[in-house]
Amino acid sequence: MYQATVNGGAPQQVAFTGGSPVLNDEPFNWNLVRLSDRTFHILHNDRSFTAEVLGVDTAEKKISLKINQHIHEVALKDRFDMLLEQMGMSSAATSKLNDLKAPMPGLIVSVNVQPGDVVTKGDSVLILEAMKMENNIKSPGEGTIKSIRVAKGDRVEKNQVLIEFV
Repeated sequence: MYQATVNGGAPQQVAFTGGSPVLNDEPFNWNLVRLSDRTFHILHNDRSFTAEVLGVDTAEKKISLKINQHIHEVALKDRFDMLLEQMGMSSAATSKLNDLKAPMPGLIVSVNVQPGDVVTKGDSVLILEAMKMENNIKSPGEGTIKSIRVAKGDRVEKNQVLIEFV
């Protein structure tokens, strides 16, 4: 069972039984033909659709589709995402960012941000050298840099706070 939200609308329940999709407990009858790696032809209710996959973000579980020249953003949740949500433990990406700690001991090679900078999930914030390898340390979420507790050339220990967020 999956939950799909298209363009921020109401969530739709999607399941697959015997290889056929079921949408909100109703069979979804369609004919799907792959035209290329990213393009498909769909027949549904005597209507023809051309669908192109524009992008897939596996980390965020989002798909961008162009269907008959209209772009649709689809957010997906699997049964584990829905269970975590029911338990009040939704995605860590939406939680408040407090600080970034060193994942291992090492040497700060460079700091790529300054206090006041706004970062998004995945932005490179600093480079940490450990065991003769440079590790690109990325922001775990969105936030504004409050303070930087290290400088280039500093030695750090595992779990030492490197950057504080507002």
